[in-house]
Amino acid sequence: MSMKHPHIHLTDIQGYSQLVIDATLGVTGIVEAMHHTILGLPMPLGKARAKPITGMPGMVYKGLQGSSALVYKLVRRVTATVGSGMDNAVEYFHPERDPAESSHARTAVVSILNGVLGDHMQDHGNPLTLGMTFRLGGRALEINREALTSAIAQPSAKILVMLHGHCMNELQWCRNGHDHGVVLAAANGYTPMYLRYNTGLHISENGRALADQLEQLLAEWPTRVQEICIVGYSMGGMVARSAIHYGKKAQHAWVKQVHKLFFVGTPQHGSMVEQAGNLIDKALEMSPYSHALSRLGKIRSAGTTDLRHGNLVDEDWKGHDRFEHAHDRRQLSQLPVNVKCYAIAAMIAKKPSEMWGQVVGDGLVPLKSALGKHRDQNRALQLPAEHQRVYYGMTHLGLLDSQAVCDQLQAWIVE
Repeated sequence: MSMKHPHIHLTDIQGYSQLVIDATLGVTGIVEAMHHTILGLPMPLGKARAKPITGMPGMVYKGLQGSSALVYKLVRRVTATVGSGMDNAVEYFHPERDPAESSHARTAVVSILNGVLGDHMQDHGNPLTLGMTFRLGGRALEINREALTSAIAQPSAKILVMLHGHCMNELQWCRNGHDHGVVLAAANGYTPMYLRYNTGLHISENGRALADQLEQLLAEWPTRVQEICIVGYSMGGMVARSAIHYGKKAQHAWVKQVHKLFFVGTPQHGSMVEQAGNLIDKALEMSPYSHALSRLGKIRSAGTTDLRHGNLVDEDWKGHDRFEHAHDRRQLSQLPVNVKCYAIAAMIAKKPSEMWGQVVGDGLVPLKSALGKHRDQNRALQLPAEHQRVYYGMTHLGLLDSQAVCDQLQAWIVE
């Protein structure tokens, strides 16, 4: 009888404790900022004082300010000490950094954490941070000829690259017993390669890393590669576009082998969820009383904020405040040349005539964004009508286990 994969590993205790410590320190800073704001701005609307507080009120204010600063300093010191003690205690047992055995539930939780906080986790060396790896059956594959030959029974000359979406992992391609990658690979003689990556990093960072890994994969593949086909779900489609951009820039050989690229529910021009989050940031910053609370919204990852407009390259975000309520600055706006591209979109609405359905789309991605349509023709992706397909009465997640979607992908592969 096989043992169930554990939901919690020793490194998880260390990783979660780091996040709790970071959260405690962050909330302490927010409370302290609000405390001083309330002390300094007692008016209901929080108008800034033109003159410093003097007299007895000024003495009281300075006393409260000094004592509260001491309290907050003590809270930070104690929290940091507890965090250091927890790290030392866990490290004593030499925990494995990338456990080979893991339950689907644990993997899903870690993937969500990386999607929301992945850049912060990487910067602070959190052991729960995901690296980019090609995987088979939940296990990471070493990209060398010997390891690939051992892990893959009959490697094909055709590779099907499967890229998952934001806050997800490669195991979630299988939903309700259906996996597009398995079906398409078996029907067309591909070897499916599933990627797992930290979706909290900038899309351009993941794109560049994927370009490098695909170049290494091509060089170490046990047989000569004749064709690469990419299926990108949600954010995965954006990472694919970014990877092709950086692969061409580096003159990688794998780029010339990419024949077709499929976008499934990909927010080419952004997701309304992140756009709404940016509006909330702006609203909270309007009053000095709520300004400190805007920090709560700004813990979201770089990968998440890239979804506001659909950033693909470094130039889209470098040198700018990614939380700023700014216009679309994207530098890369067209599809890769010499690659046949296709887009599948979904609408919760059951009829195309329902106008609200085009805005809501599949619940996460507006219809026009999924199809690459844009009012600025310089940004519109100009996909041919026969390379687009919309499914009604379907959600974003529903795209993963839809037989109709799988059939359409199959039809496009063989055309």
